[in-house]
Amino acid sequence: MRTRILMLLMGTVLLFSGKAHAQWVVTDPGNFAGNIVNSVKEIATASKTVKNTLDGFKEVEKLYNDTKKYYDALKKVNNLIGDAYKVKECILMVGDISEIYVTSYKKMLSDKNFRPSELAAMASGYAKLLEQSGESLKELKSIVKSNVFSMNDHERMQAIDRIYTTLRENRSLVSYYTRKNISVSYVRAREKNDLASVKALYGNTASRYW
Repeated sequence: MRTRILMLLMGTVLLFSGKAHAQWVVTDPGNFAGNIVNSVKEIATASKTVKNTLDGFKEVEKLYNDTKKYYDALKKVNNLIGDAYKVKECILMVGDISEIYVTSYKKMLSDKNFRPSELAAMASGYAKLLEQSGESLKELKSIVKSNVFSMNDHERMQAIDRIYTTLRENRSLVSYYTRKNISVSYVRAREKNDLASVKALYGNTASRYW
């Protein structure tokens, strides 16, 4: 029963109808996570070659926005417990990682306190973290979708717990990485007596999600 619940969750996709709200249907198991895994890989690949301008970043932003509908839909799934809840949270953490990167890096591209070479290095760092998170989600998809590893329920639960912990650490690392990058801008802005512009760009402490 536990495995069946997990497979149903991972196979859930969002279809839009003419109504104001979204409806859920269950399709081939693994499609839901599979779509996200592919999108995360595309975002990471694009991030490695992105031009350090807002126009150059549009492709990365588009890839994320195309995937965001899956994260938004999954957030509406309630009353999950145990492993099913952790599978959902794993997917949403990958969404958090992607959102922190896309939203924060877009602001960094408008920050005159960063040099082009620094922006390129930041994009590379985010790409590596995205790739690692995508690989974890890919493994999660395999564990839930099939019995290729001949796992029993206990082994499957342990594997899901391990991936959950890894993704939680990755999300914390992305947040820390973002804070450290932005702190460089704050230091440079303070030296130029221009803190107001940096605060206006990144927001106050209460409004920060990273």
